[in-house]
Amino acid sequence: MQYAKILGTGSYLPANRVSNDDLAKKIDTSDEWITSRTGIKFRHIADENEQTSDLAVIAARNALENAGMAADEIDLIIVATSTPDMIFPSTATIVQQKLGIGATGCPAFDVQAVCAGFMYAITTANAYIKSGMAKNVLVIGAETFSRILNWEDRTTCVLFGDGAGAVVLGASDEPGIIHSKLQADGDYIDLLKTPGQVVNGQVCGTPFLTMDGPGVFKFAVKMLAKVAEDVLKESGYTSAQIDWIVPHQANKRIIESTAKHLHLSMDKVILTVENHGNTSAASIPLALDSGIRNGQIQRGQHLLLEGIGGGFAWGAVLLKY
Repeated sequence: MQYAKILGTGSYLPANRVSNDDLAKKIDTSDEWITSRTGIKFRHIADENEQTSDLAVIAARNALENAGMAADEIDLIIVATSTPDMIFPSTATIVQQKLGIGATGCPAFDVQAVCAGFMYAITTANAYIKSGMAKNVLVIGAETFSRILNWEDRTTCVLFGDGAGAVVLGASDEPGIIHSKLQADGDYIDLLKTPGQVVNGQVCGTPFLTMDGPGVFKFAVKMLAKVAEDVLKESGYTSAQIDWIVPHQANKRIIESTAKHLHLSMDKVILTVENHGNTSAASIPLALDSGIRNGQIQRGQHLLLEGIGGGFAWGAVLLKY
């Protein structure tokens, strides 16, 4: 059996680091208000000349270096993003061009599942590898969410930031991704959305993110706990066998509630939301890379990745690192 194994990870956060106190100078908020409700202290905002693909490329190069691989060894690129450089072509093909491997002809495409995007992307990559359709896959979550925020809405603009994270998955005889599960329920589209669209050159509807905070919190806690429990049950594992949870970094209270449902201590949770806020599809690979590079996550350990985003779409992945 072929497994999809993590060979390398990488990440990137824009240089512009904005604190809660910085935001309090511009909108009616405070460090105490934001921290007590979300656990967020900082977020990074892309420079006006930085595109989503630029963030993705830096994270990808870091992951390739960590894996000891050259870009032309990649035979599939998947980018999870809700903030692409343009409507088309895909950000993945732009990343391919910037990495200098367009001539290899490897397939490249985007996945859009908002904050669950990385779960959808890595599960898709796993299927390609298990089927023999790909050997080395570059999976990236990258976002410039700051560009779809209403900076006068303190209930949403304080939550999000920009960034990118990447993993290189390779075919291996050794266990890697053990089991994954993806789900979605379109009945909840109104809880979290950016409904604006361009029609005949005009923007129709708001181009900004809108969110029902309490509704999102309640739904996220319930479904993240359930999908995590389902993945463990279906794979024959128990929560006691999990060394680390690597969750979507949206809100510390959601993360704490999910860990509690799984009867796991927060000492087993990779928590980075304080430093970069909710970076949507980038948050799980950002947290994963952080946990690996600071020595928390070690080879041979079992990880449970989980995320949920607008749609609603959600998923979890159990793997051996």
